[in-house]
Amino acid sequence: MSSTEVEELVQRLYLPGSPQEISKIQQTLQSIQRSQDGWQLADVLLQSHDKKVRFFGALTFSIKINTDWDSLGDDNAPLLLGRLLSWLVKLVATEESPLVVRKLCSTLVAYFMQPKALWISCVRHVLCCFYVNTEVPSNSLDQQPSTIDLISGLSEQQIITTLWFVTSLIEEVSKTSSDSLKTHKYHERIASCLDDSVNLFRTILRPDIHSNNRSELTREGIKCYQSWVIYAHRAYIEKILTLDKLREVVPQAIHSYRNDDLWDEIIEFLTDVLTNFPAFFTNDHFELMSQIFRADSDDPTENSERTASAATSLRHLYYGNFEEESVAFGRFLLAYGDAKVQDLAHDSEDKGSTSRYILDLLTGLMNCEGFAVAEDEICSQALEFWTTYVEYLIDAFFETEEGKPAWLNEAKGYVWRIIEACWVKIRSPPHDIYVTWDSEARVGFKTFRADVEDFLQSSYTLLGLDVFHRFGQLALASLDNRAWLDLEATLFCINALSDAVANEQEADKILSALFSSCLFDSMADSNSPIRSSTQQMAVAVLNRYTAFFERHTDYLPAALNFLFGAVKSLAMTDAAAKAISAMCSSCRVVLVPELKAFMQQYEALLTWTTMNPSTKERIIGAITAIVQALPDDEAKLDPLHKLLEFVERDVHECLNLLEIDQPEEAQSKGHCALRCLVNIGKGLQSPDDVAIDLDAEKPKPAIWEVELGLGVQNRIIQYLSVLFSRMSWNGEIILRVGYIETSPGPFAFPLVVTEEIVLGTVSKTARLGYVLDTAGILLSKHTSDSSTKIEGTALLFLKHSLRLIHGLDLDPTNDPEVASGCVNLVERFLPRYLDILFSPQTQESIPSLLTFVLRCLTTPEILSKRSAANFWSSFLAMKNQPFQIQNTLDAAIQQYGPLLSQILIRGIGGDAARSELDTLAEPLKKLVQNQPKAKVWLGNTMFDKSFPSQTVNDTEKRLWLQKIIRYGGL
Repeated sequence: MSSTEVEELVQRLYLPGSPQEISKIQQTLQSIQRSQDGWQLADVLLQSHDKKVRFFGALTFSIKINTDWDSLGDDNAPLLLGRLLSWLVKLVATEESPLVVRKLCSTLVAYFMQPKALWISCVRHVLCCFYVNTEVPSNSLDQQPSTIDLISGLSEQQIITTLWFVTSLIEEVSKTSSDSLKTHKYHERIASCLDDSVNLFRTILRPDIHSNNRSELTREGIKCYQSWVIYAHRAYIEKILTLDKLREVVPQAIHSYRNDDLWDEIIEFLTDVLTNFPAFFTNDHFELMSQIFRADSDDPTENSERTASAATSLRHLYYGNFEEESVAFGRFLLAYGDAKVQDLAHDSEDKGSTSRYILDLLTGLMNCEGFAVAEDEICSQALEFWTTYVEYLIDAFFETEEGKPAWLNEAKGYVWRIIEACWVKIRSPPHDIYVTWDSEARVGFKTFRADVEDFLQSSYTLLGLDVFHRFGQLALASLDNRAWLDLEATLFCINALSDAVANEQEADKILSALFSSCLFDSMADSNSPIRSSTQQMAVAVLNRYTAFFERHTDYLPAALNFLFGAVKSLAMTDAAAKAISAMCSSCRVVLVPELKAFMQQYEALLTWTTMNPSTKERIIGAITAIVQALPDDEAKLDPLHKLLEFVERDVHECLNLLEIDQPEEAQSKGHCALRCLVNIGKGLQSPDDVAIDLDAEKPKPAIWEVELGLGVQNRIIQYLSVLFSRMSWNGEIILRVGYIETSPGPFAFPLVVTEEIVLGTVSKTARLGYVLDTAGILLSKHTSDSSTKIEGTALLFLKHSLRLIHGLDLDPTNDPEVASGCVNLVERFLPRYLDILFSPQTQESIPSLLTFVLRCLTTPEILSKRSAANFWSSFLAMKNQPFQIQNTLDAAIQQYGPLLSQILIRGIGGDAARSELDTLAEPLKKLVQNQPKAKVWLGNTMFDKSFPSQTVNDTEKRLWLQKIIRYGGL
């Protein structure tokens, strides 16, 4: 194809056309580019009068260099470099478009990055070519003028082009590793270009350059310098180059901020380096930067219009104008603060210091107008700085043995100011504003409040109880002023400090003042225009400070009355129910005399439409906790029967709804009944902090083991039986409640209950994995030598697991959840129920079982793979069993050990994902540690032709295997 035809194709590529036509043109052009004639074609295309064709010519050179370098030959590589440099000089001289010139610069970078391309002093080489306006042989660079003289003789566009090349070069080299022998040479060559680059920056950043309508030149220079500095961070750590020469340019760069046109670039440069490489700047550099912040400097040269722009940017932020330039300057200020946080804190006591002035500016960033995140775009980042500031003060306070530093009190004063600012910032917006926010703004505001919570907790460590006392005062003042949004923000802050003041007696005085105020009455006042968010926060306070009510029970009646009233409010029902549950659980003993009143209150609440299932189950669980606190088990019977009557109503409603063919409503009622039973069971569990009387007399037989107590349990079992027989539920959530108790109780069900539920499942049963896990938990409860051995139940579970496995056709991928559940359950048989696992009734099925577990190791599903790995780890570790069982164990391992070894090695060798290697490592470790034949089994797979990885040679395999055997695993 002729060059003219190629040009026509390129031009057609940029014209409107069908996707099929464009794709065909692209394929044709790519084929031409990769052909042997592509080298010559690129030269021809660069001569075109069409800019798009010239761009394609430069692109063709890049493609040939990257994909067809070997066809060039070592002797032709220098010739190619000369052609590229010649084209660069020629195109710049003819004022070529930046698009084409930049592409040619990236082509030169592609040449530099070729392993066999030995391009030394590339920056100086480009400068020399521009200086003489033609290609200069690389071996004659020393005969050219000094770099500074070269630069002074170039046009602005030639220098800009050189900067484009250097920036692209630095960024490309930054992507490579300096540790690799293959790529380390690129970093060495770049280091040799540092002096030439620095001379470029010194020339470009001279005041007479950037103040003489040559802002574009200086702008590109700053961008290039920024790339060098960021690269230098890594190069400095890896000792490839030193920083002194690059640092010499910093003052010139900083002073460029006086030029209006360069403001954005300078601020971006300083922010970037302060954020990623603050150690690059010296103290003198920081002092120069601080001058940018001060508009009232005594130096008359600082009173330029640009210095005023710093003050203007901050003024815009303070008054809620978050335009891009102002936000960028705010981030610069914060980056400076992060880099100098220690010095800022130490110098804060000097009223005339620059540090104090900057701290005042940083404080201002927390006081900008507008709601956090939704309107104020800088407050979240400002809070991050102040959190860092507080953490440093805490470290300084606790590290000093001689006493607190002299500057600490003044530094703490700023923390108080930020706390006040946070209190203002977390205030919720009025409803008419909040509804206009999108989801991102709402999530951002919520996240900001969570960050404030963390900040307050850190501040408490520094400031102590005074912080809590301050919020107590604010809460009372807000109540007096009926400032409900202020009150909500204050209660939020009080909640944030709940863990911090948990053991502080003085905090109880503050809480007493709050809870004895009109707080509850005000929140319950239906005639007051209180925001629901404030009421919800009042409920949350009670939820967080339940321990206070344990110590001060005289406040319980008012709190609980408020909460039961709050349940009737749709906005507060869930939060109030949660608080009632927590309070009754914590204060159960004290509330025993009020048990009857709680029953009546609950029955009344059931008539309210706000009583959703979640609320019902929480409150019935709360009342049950009070029942549990009754000293006599027999006294618990009547209240439990009463609570079960409430559940029975839901069961009957469920059945009635089924009769009239309303399955969804029936499902809801039935599930509510189950959840209520669960919470009754949890409420009956003994608290963790109950003291055990070691001197008590031996207890009489439990009421739950005789007819009276069994009546309660039988009712529960009856409800379960009815619900499970009519609906598609399983009962693992009910059964697990009884497994926690070690003594008899209404939820400590007979084994037959669990057996019936487990055996009643099939492979399509909903949440079958949870049922199997429940069966495993029951076995685990009976695995210790001191527990009762349940051989009959174990045998039933094993047979059922085998049926489920065969129902999957021994293929775990048919249902990974069921496969995992079956394997997990079988693992629970080890070691106590090994005799059941190898019993005559199931012996014929064990080969299928072990084969299935091996297949689980090869499945891509991590759930079943992890379960299988755990099983084999336990199975391989079984030792010292009775003679017959140990023989059966050993025979099984000898039979399946080779295949297990093959699966493990193939997985580690490449078949498994990297994230799965830890899963496979444990059974490999057990295999090596416990089986003398492991080395032979593993070696047979490693040296087989089917080994997944072809990049590992036999020597490497042999060394790896020796280490595995020697050290007992990976």
